[in-house]
Amino acid sequence: MLSKKIRAALEGSSAIRAMFVEGKELAAKVGAENVFDFSLGNPATPAPGRLNQAIRDLLDEENPLTLHGYMSNSGYEDVREAIASNLNSQFGTDFTWKNIVMTVGAAGGLNIIFKTILDPGDEVIVFAPFFGEYKNYAANFDASVVAVKPDYETFQPDLAEFEKAFTQKTKAVLINTPNNPTGVIYSDATMKEIARILKSKEEFYHKEIYLVSDEPYRELVYDNAKENFLTKYYDNTIVGYSFSKSLSLPGERIGYVVVPNEAAEAEDLLAGIEVANRTLGFVNAPSLMQKAVAACIDETTNLEFYDKNRKDLYEGLVKLGFTCIKPQGAFYLWVKSPVENEAEFVAEAKKFNLILVKGSAFGCGGYVRLAYCIPNEKIKRSLDAFAELAKVYHLFGQTL
Repeated sequence: MLSKKIRAALEGSSAIRAMFVEGKELAAKVGAENVFDFSLGNPATPAPGRLNQAIRDLLDEENPLTLHGYMSNSGYEDVREAIASNLNSQFGTDFTWKNIVMTVGAAGGLNIIFKTILDPGDEVIVFAPFFGEYKNYAANFDASVVAVKPDYETFQPDLAEFEKAFTQKTKAVLINTPNNPTGVIYSDATMKEIARILKSKEEFYHKEIYLVSDEPYRELVYDNAKENFLTKYYDNTIVGYSFSKSLSLPGERIGYVVVPNEAAEAEDLLAGIEVANRTLGFVNAPSLMQKAVAACIDETTNLEFYDKNRKDLYEGLVKLGFTCIKPQGAFYLWVKSPVENEAEFVAEAKKFNLILVKGSAFGCGGYVRLAYCIPNEKIKRSLDAFAELAKVYHLFGQTL
C-alpha cells in the first residue's frame, strides 16, 4: 500500500509534466515538427564547448579512484572555493569555501535546506505564481506553503498581503527571481521592503525567519538588468543555485547552497545542511560534475538565443491581441487567458497544436505559461497557430 504522502503527490502530479506528455502524444499523431510545445523548461542551447572539454580532460588526466570517489558531504573544497571566488567577484561578497555546500541540483538544495530548518507544522511563505513543486518540498517535512497573491499589474509581490501572511508558524519565505513562471525580476525596492518586513516579523515573533532564495535563472536576465545577491538585503538568507539553466545541464543535477556568515548560527546551519545531504540519501553532489563546473565557472549559456525567442514571441503575441507580461529574465512568457477558466483556453490551444501550461499549476489561475526554450523557427511558425487561436476569442492586435 502506498503512503498517504505519495498518494497525495500522485493525485496532484505535475501539470507541467502532464502537458509535456500530451505534447509527445500529439507529436506521434501529427509529427513533432507540427507541434508547438511550450510546456517544459528544458534548456534549448547546448552546454558550452569548454564544459565538454573539461570533462574529457578530467577523465584523461585525473586519478579515476579520486575522480569517482567519495568526498566530504559538502563537496570538494577546491570546487567550493572556485564558486565562492566567482560570487565574490560578481557581487562583492566575502564568501569562502566554508559558506558553500554542493548539492544535487537546486531541488536537492531546497530539500536539504528545508530538512535543516523546518519542523512539522511549520509554514513557508511563497509568492504566487510559484513553481508547484515547492508544495511538495515543504510537505516532505510535514510543513506547508502559504501563498501570497501578486500585484496583477506588475507581478511583483503584493507586499501588503505579504505582511499579513506571517504567523507564529512561519519559518521561512521562499522566493524565486527571475521568476518561474512570469520571467519577472523582483525590483530593488521590492527586495528592500521584503527584508524590512522580515526583520520586523523576526522581532515580533522573537525568532529567526529565513529568506530562502531559489536561483536557477540568475544568469538569464535581459536588457542589461542587474540583480544584487540577496544576502546583501537580509542576514538570514540561504541561497540555492543550479547550473541546469546557466550551463544547460538539467539532467546532471548539480548546484550549490550558500549560507552567509551573517546568518544566525551560520556554522550550525551549514553543518545541518551537510548532514541533510547525507541523510536524505544524496550523500554528495556528482563528483565529475563538481569538477567540470568548477573548470567552467565563468561560462554562461547563449543568452542571445533566449533573448531573440523572448522578443519574437512576446511581440508576436501582443500584436495578435494577447495580454502578456514582458519577461525580464528566465525563459518563460506569462500570458493572460482570454477566458476566466484557463483550462478551457489550454484545451482550445491544443486544437492548433499549441501546448501551454495552466496558470493554476503555479497557484495563479487565469493565466498560462509558455516556455520559449524551443528553436526560434518554431517560435516564428507558432505565430500562425496563435493567430488562429486569437480569432476564436475575437482578439484584436496591439501596436507596440
